[in-house]
Amino acid sequence: MAPDPTGYIRGNDLILKRTFRAPIDDVWTSLTSSKHTALWFGGWEGDSGPGKVVRLQLRYEEGQPWTNLMIEECEAPRRLVVTMKDDYGEWRIELTLTQTNDKTELRFVQPLSDRKAAGDIAPGWEYYLDMLVAAREGKTLPSFEDYYPSQKAHYLAFTDD
Repeated sequence: MAPDPTGYIRGNDLILKRTFRAPIDDVWTSLTSSKHTALWFGGWEGDSGPGKVVRLQLRYEEGQPWTNLMIEECEAPRRLVVTMKDDYGEWRIELTLTQTNDKTELRFVQPLSDRKAAGDIAPGWEYYLDMLVAAREGKTLPSFEDYYPSQKAHYLAFTDD
C-alpha cells in the first residue's frame, strides 16, 4: 500500500518533515555517520567538514553509483547543507534538526529550480526519509515502487499557479 505523501512546496522549496522519539545527537548520527547513512541512503568516504567534498555511494539507486557530495554548512547537531551533482541535475539539500522534550524533528528542504519537477523528485525523498525511519526503528525498508508514481499527483498539485 502506498504511503500518504507528507511534504509540500512553499515558493520553490520542497519541504518534508519527520519526527523521531530520540535525542538530537542520536538523529544527527543517523544523518552524518557513514555507517548509519549506509543503512538508508548510502555510505560515504573522505574527510568531512564545511567546504569539503566526500564521495557518497548511492546504495539504493540503480548500479549503486558514486557521486561527490559537497558539505556547504555543518553546524552539529542542528544543521547540515550539502550539494551534489549527477546526471539529473544539481541537488542542494538542507537538513535542520530541532529537539523538543524527547522528540527531534528533521526538516528537509530542497530548493527546486523547476517546481514542476517536484512530481518526480519529491516521492524519492519521501522514500529516503521513510528509509531513515525504518532503519532507525529496525523495520523492513520500504520499496520505491510504493512511492512513485503514486505520490506524483500530490506534488504536482502544488505547481498549479
